[in-house]
Amino acid sequence: MSNNDRPLSPHLSIYRWPITMTLSILHRATGLALSVGLIVLVAWLFSAASDDASYSLILAALDSVPGRVCLIGWSFAFFFHLSNGIRHLVWDAGFGFEKHQANASAWFVLVLALILTTAFWVLRP
Repeated sequence: MSNNDRPLSPHLSIYRWPITMTLSILHRATGLALSVGLIVLVAWLFSAASDDASYSLILAALDSVPGRVCLIGWSFAFFFHLSNGIRHLVWDAGFGFEKHQANASAWFVLVLALILTTAFWVLRP
């Protein structure tokens, strides 16, 4: 027995991708990126504490185009994770749970992370 007039199950193409879900995924991804960045930071510190050859090698890798892209990405991950963590602290206090407030704070966190990352790289000496 075939019943072709029944509605199909909803799929991802039917729903809009909410910004709050995007930020939740991005928060997890930036946490992972920061973990990798911590490994690079430790490698840089070890090379600084050892000899000049290994330090020069790490500096050359970080000063290359892929190294700069990674550094900019890690700084965005830091500022985003920090801003979204503050947003979660506000939620823990019981504020900002309304749909429009959650959406507005999500966009604010995203824009703030971009502004802080840009300011960090433009204003650094």
